[in-house]
Amino acid sequence: MTQYVGAIDQGTTGTRFMVFDHSGQVVANAYEKHEQIYPEPGWVEHDPMEIWDNTKGVINEALSRADIGPDQLAAIGVTNQRETTVLWDAESGQPVHNAIVWQDRRTTDRVEDLKDDDWAGPIREKTGLEVDAYFSATKAEWLLENSDPIKLQRSRPEDIKDRAADGEILFGTIDTWLIWKLTGNHITDVTNASRTMLYNIRDAEWDDELLEEFDVPEAMLPEVRPSSDEETYGSTDADGFLGEAVPVAGALGDQQAALFGQTCFDAGDAKNTYGTGSFFLMNTGEEAVSSDHGLLTTIGFQRSGEPIQYALEGAIFATGAAIEWLEDVELIDNAAQTEELAREVDSTDGVYFVPAFTGLGAPHWDQRARATILGMTRGTEKSHLVRATLESIAFQTRDVTEAMVQDADIDLTSLRVDGGAVKNNFLCQLQSNIMDTEIVRPEVDETTALGSAYAAGLAVGYWETVDELRDNWQIDREFTPDDDRGDVDRRYGRWSEAVERSKDWARDEEEE
Repeated sequence: MTQYVGAIDQGTTGTRFMVFDHSGQVVANAYEKHEQIYPEPGWVEHDPMEIWDNTKGVINEALSRADIGPDQLAAIGVTNQRETTVLWDAESGQPVHNAIVWQDRRTTDRVEDLKDDDWAGPIREKTGLEVDAYFSATKAEWLLENSDPIKLQRSRPEDIKDRAADGEILFGTIDTWLIWKLTGNHITDVTNASRTMLYNIRDAEWDDELLEEFDVPEAMLPEVRPSSDEETYGSTDADGFLGEAVPVAGALGDQQAALFGQTCFDAGDAKNTYGTGSFFLMNTGEEAVSSDHGLLTTIGFQRSGEPIQYALEGAIFATGAAIEWLEDVELIDNAAQTEELAREVDSTDGVYFVPAFTGLGAPHWDQRARATILGMTRGTEKSHLVRATLESIAFQTRDVTEAMVQDADIDLTSLRVDGGAVKNNFLCQLQSNIMDTEIVRPEVDETTALGSAYAAGLAVGYWETVDELRDNWQIDREFTPDDDRGDVDRRYGRWSEAVERSKDWARDEEEE
């Protein structure tokens, strides 16, 4: 009976289940979107129960389509939208509130207070992160203070903080929520723990000082395990929805999963994933390299019995989201149209688009920046705006690349790319030109799911060595620079001016 490895890829807009064979090829695939909930401007939520129901649905659908039995799954890996935070009742299994999504900015004021109280340095030293509403700590703090005990449907609606201190309310990022639903065990991996702003990445443990500052009881936190865990996180219930006890043996936050799926196992290997946002990670080996240029120091991955591998990360909040906005305002019908429209014009005709819908991430870190379009004239057409949107993706990546090269002191000559947007050949060529770097697109571009499958498969011996994974990696196409360098640098200079114009804009609205 042929064996496979499954991967749950729980993303910002939907949930996918993919099944991979030994050569790393996709043999089954199903996807389901979930609702994006916007209670107030700048707030973004998801329903954790909808995500769980969709997860069960896509697993069953993918297996059914490919006529694969659950007994043919050697293991399941989990990868997830990072930082998104869930609190739930350990007894009932019900969330106490909607999940607060990584994009959510409701804790901006709290973050600014932390900076005023000189927490930026200690938090960066302990966690490798910037003080930002992006991460889980202030989300968990908000949930503990604002969730309604009545929603717990208990006869004793004690204060949520008291129940959390007793371990009756559990905290987790989405990987933890799904692992708990799948296995009954309260576990996360080192990569997801490193995104909470509560975990000391150098000591590899929850940080008492940070837990005290955010008033998050340690009793509600998950156990932290390697990303590829030979002990496994547990197995699915043989009497549950799957009807089979399948080990859940690997978990990685989505960007670290893509790093793993792109086989970036050595120091200096780098990848960029183009999704709702874009996330550029470079493996720095066993050294947690501190950034002086606005990047994050994060955990890349860990295998059982091996040292933690660290990474530098440039987190860009809005790339695919900028293309989604073009759809929302009906400038395009679908993302595939952007390539055709961008080719209709030779340039943006001086138009620059900074898609700072939820602020700017690396290397700027401005929570109050807002999306800005500059340079329009009466002659500006839809094609110019679409081309400017694609250029904004490439320019933001160059911002991060330049910071990374300075921090890591490594000259980047090649970048592995993945995610939905890399199907766009125009964008890949544009990225190569603007960065003056070779862009390499693999045959299997769903590397986030692949990375979590690899982690789970290695844990249970489905793959014996990482060399097998390297052998699986195949190039689809390479893009090399073919534009005038002087013109590219001039446009990049103008882009940098546009970014400055977008900064600190939301503050004006609040003061009026």
